[in-house]
Amino acid sequence: MLRHFKLLGVLVAAILFAMSATVDAEPNWNTNTIQATGFGVPNPKFSATPAQAMAMARVAAIADAQRNLLAAVQGVQVDSETTVENMMVSSDIIRTRVSGLVKGARIVSEGEVAGGGYSVTMEMPMFGGSGGLADTVIERPPVVEPFPQPTPEYRPPVVESRPSYGYTGLIVDCRGLGTINPVMSPVIKNANGQKIYGHMNLDYDRIIVEGMATYAADTSQASRAGGNPLVVKAIGLDDLNATPVLSNEDADLVLYENSQSHFLDNIAVVFLY
Repeated sequence: MLRHFKLLGVLVAAILFAMSATVDAEPNWNTNTIQATGFGVPNPKFSATPAQAMAMARVAAIADAQRNLLAAVQGVQVDSETTVENMMVSSDIIRTRVSGLVKGARIVSEGEVAGGGYSVTMEMPMFGGSGGLADTVIERPPVVEPFPQPTPEYRPPVVESRPSYGYTGLIVDCRGLGTINPVMSPVIKNANGQKIYGHMNLDYDRIIVEGMATYAADTSQASRAGGNPLVVKAIGLDDLNATPVLSNEDADLVLYENSQSHFLDNIAVVFLY
């Protein structure tokens, strides 16, 4: 038994040595995924066959990737004020669930690297359904609130100015307003500060699977909004640059067209940054 403990200690020491360089991981807000890469090299002081050395390097690379992935997940903004790390600090249940999700992340690529080391890249979705990250950190609303109505003085555009079959989605152009702060649960406001889009208005079970929006550098990455999106220009960013603000006129237009085509209900929303 003592011999087994000694061997385990040597192996652990070798693996810990192997966890070397780290790579910063960042969420991809267009695909709503998080990737992280880890590296491992075997301890040259530990006598092993080449196959054993590479196996140890792989184990170390996986551990390193998981550590990097956890750091990236903790930094994800749930909303304008709260990160995943904030929620993990305040809840043991959330901390345990997030840790489990990171350990269960899938390997998307791996292989040997120059110098005898090993590289592993792991990925986890921010959305995806029950038991996922969104389900862990986005609260289910007690009731689904209806979208607000356009202001009484609003006059809809003439029929000829929009597709006869309705818009397929919404693109909010936030470019030129500073750097938008991506969040898992975004909000859109009008110039009066009224929320016209938020998770309280949506089917919770759907948003934890699909997410509420994607973030894109240009319209070529805005497929979520469909082939005929309504495009509006934000006039500002609120809530620590996380919330696009629309003019009252454009907010009324969005709400009116949504009542015709239901693209907000279908969470077909893209923010251009």
